[in-house]
Amino acid sequence: MYESIFNKQKQFFQTKETLSLDVRIKALKQLKDAINFYEDELMFAMKSDFNKNESDAYLTEIGIVYNEINFHLKNLSRWTQPVNVKTPATHFGSKSTIYKEPYGVSLIISPWNYPFNLAIAPLVGALSAGNTAILKPSEHTPHVSEIITKVIDLAFPEKYVTSIEGGIETNQQLLNLPFDYIFYTGSSHVGKIVMEAASKNLTPVTLELGGKSPSIVTKDANLKYAAKRIVWGKFMNAGQTCVATDYIYVDNSVKERLIKHLKHYTHKFYNKEFEQQNYMQIINNDHFERVHNYLQGDIAYGGRSHKSKRMIEPTIIQNADFSHPAMEEEIFGPVLPVLGYDDLEKALIDIRDLPDPLALYIFTENDKTAKHVIKTIPFGGGAINDTMYHLASPYLPFGGRGNSGMGKYHGRYSFDTFSHSKSILKQTTLFDIPLRYPTYRKFQKLLKYIWK
Repeated sequence: MYESIFNKQKQFFQTKETLSLDVRIKALKQLKDAINFYEDELMFAMKSDFNKNESDAYLTEIGIVYNEINFHLKNLSRWTQPVNVKTPATHFGSKSTIYKEPYGVSLIISPWNYPFNLAIAPLVGALSAGNTAILKPSEHTPHVSEIITKVIDLAFPEKYVTSIEGGIETNQQLLNLPFDYIFYTGSSHVGKIVMEAASKNLTPVTLELGGKSPSIVTKDANLKYAAKRIVWGKFMNAGQTCVATDYIYVDNSVKERLIKHLKHYTHKFYNKEFEQQNYMQIINNDHFERVHNYLQGDIAYGGRSHKSKRMIEPTIIQNADFSHPAMEEEIFGPVLPVLGYDDLEKALIDIRDLPDPLALYIFTENDKTAKHVIKTIPFGGGAINDTMYHLASPYLPFGGRGNSGMGKYHGRYSFDTFSHSKSILKQTTLFDIPLRYPTYRKFQKLLKYIWK
């Protein structure tokens, strides 16, 4: 069904028109103009799909995409230049250069939790690198997906970029096509399906997945700021953020004080929104029931819900442990378990026993402790004394490892992800070094000297 669109894009890519720097810059500007044209409709669509307010919609979805586009426009001419690199002494007379070339036709499958940002941000990288793209927005946010399609239709012809809406069957049909690159954001379960489909055509993939991202709070941490920043990052978007704190692991000697601050800032930031039913909704009924089942145990704050509104109050569960239902999988909702530890080294072992998280946050005033945690636990990326802010920097690569994904993007890393690095060695014809030829045996001592 979608093969004709794929073939159009393949033919268009083969014209080499997308290789031009001017065309790439024009494409990014057209995308930015189209977003600006539909900006108000985008905000309304997010409100319709899951009650996202305008401030959060602009901050986490639209504004961050503008910033990404601007960063690419500012740096793209430099990124596309061939890079000369060193050449070893054994290659005397030659020059080594790395050229960046696009893969071709790319497929971008985006999720529902940040339906605009996580669809368009990868597209920026695909366009900067000179690819064509088929975009598959999430079926769980139909209003946003509809506006995404309008944005793409306004900015591009189908042969260059197109948006295809639909459900699981649409994903399956698209994954059967021999794309040159696939970029997927979503669950680990579906990520495995995407990777299996890609393997049939040996298609390279980027998988942006998730996992249980911890916030570790040591006894010397600034508890006030730790609580304030964890609460902000956790309960934004109703906890439906892949890099939100999934659970807190805090030194038992300061746990009660931390919980006191957590309760204060949760009430301050979100109580009014929940009481007035302006808090963000859980995306659908199935996810609502799943997250609602976590509302058990020693609840320090929250625990209420509005089923008809798919709304769950930001909830803090104190005295939790690894047997709590919320610790069995990624929560992806506004429920925050707080676990206590007596020994940091034992806590690090506990975290390492879980699949590699997408993010990790360490709150401490001791630089040595922070560095130790960062070096001890494998994870995608994170922050010291903050949460989620690393996600918004175009200078930092974003991506996971192991169960939390593979590959990276944002800023220059998006351009590199959608580009193949072609290595070229240019050899001189002014002379010819005989070391490579069958007579090299007489130079064996020289080779051993050079290589050792």
